[in-house]
Amino acid sequence: MHPNTARQFIIADDHPLFRGALRQSIQHNYPNATIFEASDMQSLQQCVAEHPECDLLLLDLHMPGAHGFSGLIFLNGQYPQLPVMVVSANEKPEIMRRAIDYGACGFLPKSAPVDQIADALQLSLAGEIWLPPAVAECHEGGNADSDESGVVNVIATLTPQQFRVATMLAEGLLNKQIAYEMQVTEATVKAHLTALFRKLNVNSRTQAVLALGSLDVEAPGQFAPPARPGSKPLN
Repeated sequence: MHPNTARQFIIADDHPLFRGALRQSIQHNYPNATIFEASDMQSLQQCVAEHPECDLLLLDLHMPGAHGFSGLIFLNGQYPQLPVMVVSANEKPEIMRRAIDYGACGFLPKSAPVDQIADALQLSLAGEIWLPPAVAECHEGGNADSDESGVVNVIATLTPQQFRVATMLAEGLLNKQIAYEMQVTEATVKAHLTALFRKLNVNSRTQAVLALGSLDVEAPGQFAPPARPGSKPLN
């Protein structure tokens, strides 16, 4: 692909500095590219709705308004023609493989050097799946278990409103809090929850939260550093 080919990208990340760094990498490799940015799931949905013809979406795995892999799965369900590359500081190989199993066209670690970013962009735009070389060598698709696959199928079929309700439910918000955030009545929230419970085949909020929890991804900032020999635990 010639670098002067006009391409359209969406960068979805809540960290302005990282969005800027990724924008620079894209512009270096594709000088004529048009780049759109989003900082949370709500603004991303609006951006994708306005530019569904984009060539590639670079999606932070921990976007505000999404829950674990739910954002990736929902977007794949809504816009199956839009390639989505997950970008994350969480660099566990199993997380990378799950992202591919859930429909991502690649997984770009935030620590990737500039030459790897260039390779990732080029291969993704060519319709190929990109993973860091060490992970790609041992990747085998189709690892999601049956229970997880059921939740994935549900998330992919949710309406945007149902997705917002599901995300806030997973975050522990009460009906009245969800209604306030969405500027709808509690009756509307209950209707969305009823539809969500039916799709998930559950009977309670607790069961729904547990089902959605199967898509959780531990945030990189929550990783505990290895303890030094002889060091005392922090209180």
